[in-house]
Amino acid sequence: MASLNPLSSPLDLRKAKHLLRRATFNFTKEQLDVFVGMSAADAVNSLTTASANILSEPYDPLPTTSPDGFWTSSTELPNSFNGQTRKRAIIVGWWWHNAMSQISLKHKLSFFLHTCFTVGKDSGVGSATYFYDHIRLLDYYALGNIKTLAKKITLDNGMLDYLDNTQNNDNNPNENYAREYLELFTILKGEQIGDGNYTNYTEHDIQQAAKVFSGFKRRADRSDIDPDTGIPSGYNNYNRHDKTNKTFSAAFGNQVITAATNAIDMTRELHDFVDMVFAQQETAKAYCRKLYRYFVKSEWNATVETDIITPLSQILIDNDFEILPVVTTLLSSEHFYDADDSDATDNIIGAIIKSPFQQLTEVCSMFELDYPDPTTDTYRYYINFFLRFVHNTYTKTAGMELYNPDSVAGYPAYYQEPSFDRIWFSSNTLIGRYKLIESLIIGRNTITPNARIYAELGTINFAKNKLANPENPILLITEVANLLYPEAIDSDRINYFKTFLVDEGFPDYYWTDIWVQYLNDNDDTSVKTRLNALVTAMVNAAEFQLM
Repeated sequence: MASLNPLSSPLDLRKAKHLLRRATFNFTKEQLDVFVGMSAADAVNSLTTASANILSEPYDPLPTTSPDGFWTSSTELPNSFNGQTRKRAIIVGWWWHNAMSQISLKHKLSFFLHTCFTVGKDSGVGSATYFYDHIRLLDYYALGNIKTLAKKITLDNGMLDYLDNTQNNDNNPNENYAREYLELFTILKGEQIGDGNYTNYTEHDIQQAAKVFSGFKRRADRSDIDPDTGIPSGYNNYNRHDKTNKTFSAAFGNQVITAATNAIDMTRELHDFVDMVFAQQETAKAYCRKLYRYFVKSEWNATVETDIITPLSQILIDNDFEILPVVTTLLSSEHFYDADDSDATDNIIGAIIKSPFQQLTEVCSMFELDYPDPTTDTYRYYINFFLRFVHNTYTKTAGMELYNPDSVAGYPAYYQEPSFDRIWFSSNTLIGRYKLIESLIIGRNTITPNARIYAELGTINFAKNKLANPENPILLITEVANLLYPEAIDSDRINYFKTFLVDEGFPDYYWTDIWVQYLNDNDDTSVKTRLNALVTAMVNAAEFQLM
């Protein structure tokens, strides 16, 4: 049976790698060394401390003659600034640097919440500053309460624009947000039982939910500040709110939510509705299935549904939808490490194809990519490196526009049966995915248009500073493989990779001599060429596509 019992044995390197890459966006040898020998529970708990962002806010270095700078803290109207698309990308660059700078569950869970309460930053979220507030809201609740976020998200200015709820009035209802709120954000559909009706809710429930949501408006100047988060929010307009009682279907026990009597009472009505939705067992199960797909694997059987999903959903309910008790239980469990049956290599570890985002963060953190400092070299970081290379080129060609999925359903890899995460790997995405490491090694965008990216990955420094035996080709390759891959590789694969260091027909000491010669005379020409080729081959190998 599948088991949520805590893993009893200390983490070895294999399990430490599994936890670190699944739970954070910062995958380093140093942190692996820390995890090895720890209990799973202690290692997971070490990731749950929230700390302040390294970068407090994003910076726009354009226009060069008079930069908009820290425009998100400006008192000017958000839509008064030019370059809104660029600014939204800069916000993603701000978030990415913070995620890369800390070893924490916070950033992984923040992105998980983005997959639950999806907006497309370039497809209706409004001005860049509203998107910034939206990301901060997800960050704020990343280690917190999903139900509370499900209440706050309704008055998020970006969400109000994205799903048109700011246009939802008592005399002209707009059901877009209400429909997605039930279908995608919270309880999900369940089995269809009629035209537009499902086991978890009906078309009538959508109509009633739209009435609950009526009258919540975007505040253009961000002057309304949520007292709990300190983040700007929308506001309650009672004149545009439906003033009738809302009666829901049998799916919700025919519950009646009493109409608000004034603008302040609209918040009570909203909370009553969210509490009603979250009182359903299926809502908790929906989130736990999403968590399982995000952290563990895309598909599971009835045993996992019974032994893992159902008890996790009860933990979520028992903790009033605090997310950490569920996630720490899952990531500390025998099941997560595939230690709950007789075959520890058949289910979980290496079972997910990495997203392009995951691929990027692992390469940059493991090899300590030297990219421009966003605090002192703002133009080269935000514009040359992140906007033009990472955002506009790599992630797009690799099939993942960050924070801009094609639809409100999110990234297909997290919901689209039967392919799920296999969607990340296709003939359309291979060029971007495979040219990432090449671009980072030579410091130029080799995908298109071959411009400098002002970032460079140093393979020699990696070998010299991170590996115990860089002079021995077999030990070097084995150690790199043990860092990069979910599972150890066999001798055939080692010998294949060795061809990038040692010419065919030459003995192993050929590489040793090259390495020693480099240490003696500091001429890195031959060493660099061979190490670059090796790292490129090992990153682009099938083994590295999995986690």
